[in-house]
Amino acid sequence: MGNFAVRINLLHLSDTVKFIAPQPVPTHIISGFLGAGKTTLLQHLLNQKPEYEVWAVLMNEFGQIGVDQQLISQQQGYAVKELLGGCLCCSSQLPMQIALARLLSESKPDRLFIEPTGLGHPAQLLEQLTEPHWQSSLAMRALVVVVDGSRLHDQDWVQQNLYTDQLKAAQIVVISHIDLMNEADHQAYRALKQEYQTYVQHWFETEQGQVELEKIDIAQQPVQRKIQPLLKLQKTQAAVQEQEIKQLPYHYVETVQGYTVAGWKLPKRWQFNFYDLLDLLCAQQDWVRIKGIFNTDQGWKSFNFNPQQFNYKSAEESIDNRIEIITQSQQDWLAFETQFLACRINRDG
Repeated sequence: MGNFAVRINLLHLSDTVKFIAPQPVPTHIISGFLGAGKTTLLQHLLNQKPEYEVWAVLMNEFGQIGVDQQLISQQQGYAVKELLGGCLCCSSQLPMQIALARLLSESKPDRLFIEPTGLGHPAQLLEQLTEPHWQSSLAMRALVVVVDGSRLHDQDWVQQNLYTDQLKAAQIVVISHIDLMNEADHQAYRALKQEYQTYVQHWFETEQGQVELEKIDIAQQPVQRKIQPLLKLQKTQAAVQEQEIKQLPYHYVETVQGYTVAGWKLPKRWQFNFYDLLDLLCAQQDWVRIKGIFNTDQGWKSFNFNPQQFNYKSAEESIDNRIEIITQSQQDWLAFETQFLACRINRDG
């Protein structure tokens, strides 16, 4: 009788275990521009693995010959998978989806690190990994972007669109190579923290990637983002308002940490009157930051306004016209858009 009771209890225990859903895997994206020190940081984080856990790494290199994987320890307790060729952020999602699903299935990791190529757009990767079908598998942690502190003085370097896009996606920024920073770098670092206070919650300075895991092991803060047609179009196309779109032109709004970021992306063939545009931007009030790049009748121009300085200069040709306005107060965006579009010169297409 006793053995029979034990067997019944074991069956009940088996049923209980069977229906315990696996917990989502804490997942860290370690991003950063070329040569920033992503792999060095990743190596230091991997050294903090508890002995009883299995950790996995998904690495992406833009070329066809993988190097970074050879730099990561292959000792027991790590599973490393590498995707070569292209960018897992913005190329076809299928190879990344397959590689990630296989890595999770085969390794069953307790923690996952993803290192996209330095030419990648981490915001797009984060958007993919927070889609509903991944939410039961991945617990996304705060997105980390590594910045080479010794290059902050190089304006050509820090003003590249890809560099700034990565910073806007970051919740945590790790400044690397602080031992090599000069006074110009430190000054640029102070300005950088001021400029990106809207986006970045935590800043860490490091030599040799020495950041403790507990400092970056925080949940990714969701971004409220609504991408829609231009506001003028929404008034005549009410049915479109509920659809998120990605084709140009479009208007978008993000709310992060009490700030509102309103932006517009427009086709590069659209050309604007430079002086009309400059007058419009200078006339705005109650904003924290205005940044944009435009195809104008005076050539491509970039605008970088803060309350102390209204900077504008000639710029390299961009992939589109774009502007972002950061504010902490309510704004009449339709009125701004109407005046903004009135600065356009060519109306055909």
